[in-house]
Amino acid sequence: MNSDPTTSPSTFDLESRVDSADTTLHSQRCAVVALGSNLGNRLDTLQGAVDALADTPGLRIKAVSAVYETEAVGGPDEQPNYYNAVVVLRTSLPPLDLLERGNAIEDAFGRVRTVRWGARTLDVDILAYEGVVSDDPQLLLPHPRSHERAFVLAPWLDAQPDAEVPGYGQVSVLLEKLGGPDAQGVRRRDDIRLTLPE
Repeated sequence: MNSDPTTSPSTFDLESRVDSADTTLHSQRCAVVALGSNLGNRLDTLQGAVDALADTPGLRIKAVSAVYETEAVGGPDEQPNYYNAVVVLRTSLPPLDLLERGNAIEDAFGRVRTVRWGARTLDVDILAYEGVVSDDPQLLLPHPRSHERAFVLAPWLDAQPDAEVPGYGQVSVLLEKLGGPDAQGVRRRDDIRLTLPE
């Protein structure tokens, strides 16, 4: 039998081998990221954030929720409505590196941090990172108040039906306690959507 791989037919699949090696060499963790925008072209901004996350080495998007619209919660009065979405991903980036990447994406889309809870072009928040609970002021996990905000829970449930908020329970149960997917004025926008990059 000829054992020279250069002369015999091969079913070698480079892409799956690289994927397998990536999974083996790096500890792939599940993370959940919330996106929000209420200034400028909100849909284009959210799509740009999804694309930027997808372009991040060591990160692979597994699911993107529908877009949900909601009134601004807290902060100055008379803000424009938010578009919100949730992205579920697998990553080898540690939590603080993922936070740094999220902040860089916010900056790229002109995020300005002058007014607390003010209107913004883009919010990129880590909701959860594979069950990690952290009270580090730089990165609180799970994200504070995520368990009591329908604009977070509704898209999260859409993207990850079996999701849990660490320390609080299943997203589906938490959302039901608030009144369901349209609680707190949240409205699913089936006329618009985000797409995963090819």
